[in-house]
Amino acid sequence: MTMNFSYQGNAARIVFGLGASADVGRWLAELGCKRALVLSTPHQAADGEALAKRLGGPAVGVFPGATMHTPVEVTERAIAHATELDADCVVSLGGGSTTGLGKAMAYRTDIPQIVIPTTYAGSEVTPILGQTEGGIKTTLRSPKVLPEVVIYDAELTVGLPVAMSVTSGLNAIAHSAEGLYAGDRNPITNMMAADGIRALKEALPVIVEKPQDMEAREKALYGAWLCGTVLGQVAMSLHHKICHTLGGSFDTPHAETHAIMLPHTIGFNAAAVPELLQPVSDIFGGTPGQGLYDFAKSIGSPMALRDFGLSESDLDRAAEIATRNPYDNPRPIDRESIRSLLQDAWEGRRLPL
Repeated sequence: MTMNFSYQGNAARIVFGLGASADVGRWLAELGCKRALVLSTPHQAADGEALAKRLGGPAVGVFPGATMHTPVEVTERAIAHATELDADCVVSLGGGSTTGLGKAMAYRTDIPQIVIPTTYAGSEVTPILGQTEGGIKTTLRSPKVLPEVVIYDAELTVGLPVAMSVTSGLNAIAHSAEGLYAGDRNPITNMMAADGIRALKEALPVIVEKPQDMEAREKALYGAWLCGTVLGQVAMSLHHKICHTLGGSFDTPHAETHAIMLPHTIGFNAAAVPELLQPVSDIFGGTPGQGLYDFAKSIGSPMALRDFGLSESDLDRAAEIATRNPYDNPRPIDRESIRSLLQDAWEGRRLPL
């Protein structure tokens, strides 16, 4: 069999292991950084302060203002704070919101980043930045936003509530599921995608039953790393376009939106490329859409967009935005088909096929 493809691995250093976050100071030194600004969300402000205290002298402050969808005005405030403190790097502790803030700062200032993920978002290993301004979320790719060091320490995910673990894990699965039919996919990303999905499928039910299970937490973090790597290597399609639309224009919660939309978008595209999504069927059983729906429901995922403040009257506008400048997709899309898909997701309806 002849295979023609190109693969370029990202340059981020990956540090994986229980207790690995204790070595942040070592990686600061490796980068030649001496004045670190710790980033967190308001919810994790205490964790950010504790990390800064452990770092001691190299930590010059904490900015606990990261928020969903990376608003540009928050990024500007964080840059001003870093400038005031003469920070020469950032340490991002948390999930996709905190990672996004550090990446947005790096895009504008080239400030080095160390990321310590505490969720399964996966964005920490991508050169992708999504940010929101004026109610519109846009994305870009640039090597400037790729963190220099990513530290995966499963001990820090034990405190992640079960509900957030579920939606964050399904968010990660979405990266790999779309990667399977990406136009620029290759055998390496396909292998990572399937392995990442399988790891999360095995880990999430255990976390639901035994949230303190360290083996399951570590497996989920491993799966998230693989899924995030796929996200950083290939182009995303309909699923991510719709989720960016809902999050950026209607302020729906990020991970929950991905979790709800996942069965519907993958089921929609499976009608066109069932052979490319066969790994999803192999892992979850049934058709890709039904398998993902049943799995998500079995682990307690939210299933309906209407439960998160999106009104039925919003669906027309969402369909119009999502089909404006659409991402490349394996199945042709139009406003009517996407409006129907959104209706199913709004109601939480199981796919018929």
